Amino acid sequence: MARVKAGAAANPAPPTVQRVRLRFAKRGRLRFLSHRDVARSFERAVRRAGVPVSHSHGFSPHPRLSWVGAAPTGAASEAEYVEMGLTREVDPALLCEAMDRALPDGLDVLEAVVAAPPALADRIDAGRWRLEVRGLPHTAVEAAVAALLARDSVVVTRVTPSGRKEIDVRAALVGLSIEPQVGDDAESSAAGSPEAATDCAILTAVVRQTTPTVRPDDVLGALSVVADLTPPVPVTATRLAQGLLDDGGALVDPLGAVPVTRDRSAGF
Repeated sequence: MARVKAGAAANPAPPTVQRVRLRFAKRGRLRFLSHRDVARSFERAVRRAGVPVSHSHGFSPHPRLSWVGAAPTGAASEAEYVEMGLTREVDPALLCEAMDRALPDGLDVLEAVVAAPPALADRIDAGRWRLEVRGLPHTAVEAAVAALLARDSVVVTRVTPSGRKEIDVRAALVGLSIEPQVGDDAESSAAGSPEAATDCAILTAVVRQTTPTVRPDDVLGALSVVADLTPPVPVTATRLAQGLLDDGGALVDPLGAVPVTRDRSAGF
């Protein structure tokens, strides 16, 4: 029986020759998937689509998928990111289409580019969220936002499996705005009608990535601290974008590259 040379890996996996970054959305009912559920869905989709993904070494090899800043369970997102290691070069557009077909509806692959320095994690330091607050007077939400922005520090307590953690939401909050009321709602509110006052307030929050990460429910907790604002129904949270903050407070696209184009008839 042939012996394995000392120091050599048994059945070494093929090397990674290309890395591709994907942006995908988590929509509809699938917003309730945990990050582990999303990761498993991608692993199944890789196999179903026949993607030449590279694997880790050892007795239980796994596809080389690297995740950055996964949205919390219950939050929708238009800007989730994963980097895939591949054993040979592929057309990112083909990979995007194949993965989108293989994933369930609600996990939708939107874009793919060949990875380039710097690392994906170094291209993201903030996110922009849309929060739909229902069942509260629009004026009360406006007042709570103003009160939060007027503070230098607002600390909330999050219960985690490892215990309670105090998080300074205001320190991580770059901006928080509320969309003005329009149409019949604004007219009814001006006339003193309570129906419009309890419609839907749309908040946009830009939050720096900190440790621990400030989540949408932390922002809502901060509004409760400063103004006792507690929505009677769950708030719908959607991450709209991630990226690096520029000098104007906008987010720079973390993919920021042009996909390589190849013959699509060749497949993988």
